[in-house]
Amino acid sequence: MAAMTAPVKSMTAFARAQVHAGSGDALCEMRSVNHRYLEVSVRLPEGLGTLEGAVRERISAALARGKVDCQVVWRKAAAEAGLLVDSRLAAEVVHAAEAIRAAHPGLAPLAVADVLRWPGVVLAHPGPVPDGPVIEACERALDALVEHRQREGARLAQGLREKLNLMEAGAGALRALVAEGLVSFRERLRARVEGLAPPLDPGRLEQEVALAAQRSDIEEEVERLAVHIAEARSVLEEAGPVGRRLDFLMQELNREANTVASKSSSARVSSGAVGLKVLIEQMREQVQNIE
Repeated sequence: MAAMTAPVKSMTAFARAQVHAGSGDALCEMRSVNHRYLEVSVRLPEGLGTLEGAVRERISAALARGKVDCQVVWRKAAAEAGLLVDSRLAAEVVHAAEAIRAAHPGLAPLAVADVLRWPGVVLAHPGPVPDGPVIEACERALDALVEHRQREGARLAQGLREKLNLMEAGAGALRALVAEGLVSFRERLRARVEGLAPPLDPGRLEQEVALAAQRSDIEEEVERLAVHIAEARSVLEEAGPVGRRLDFLMQELNREANTVASKSSSARVSSGAVGLKVLIEQMREQVQNIE
């Protein structure tokens, strides 16, 4: 089995493997989609139900999360091919057809070909299905599935890193916007009170500026954004399942962005906070598909 070596793995993947044996071919198809836990469904050729536990065990050892569907079919070699006819079902079909014709004489009689086409009358001769090729096909398909999940996971991780960089730059820009906004607020307030009589006490002016600064201070939120961004980068470098931790960090990032938006009295800061929330939502959608 393939080792889980990639730091980040996707939960969506598809793989197919075929193993040739003397009496036929074992074809295994595996597909996985995102899921909160690991859920495995295995469908094997008739008569091989005892292998289901071994196949499940191999899948569970290689994957941690995702809804995995594994289906194996056995294609008998042409030299071994044969047909079985369900004589009892064929007789029932003929009997039913004769009863219907007796009630409706105008109907055409049932042809032999019509009986053979009836679902379940003709069966492919199953014969014994060997265990070895089936297990090997499952192992090859699982290896390919893990590799596919690793490749897709690397792509998702790169996209997350790029968005984290954008978030970091956006948070820094918000800090600068708030500082600029306070300078602008002081100047506007000073211009308004210059014409008052008697003139406003300069101390009162600075007090109003200080209150505005306190209401719009987002330094703490920006610092927490930086901490969560750094933690997300660190998690992306870890081995093993990281999707749930990243999902939690997305919630924390969104909480800080919401606080910044609620404190803002500036259209530019509000716009910047909305931009952060858009990035977080995009990352959250990607994280949902990470193991």
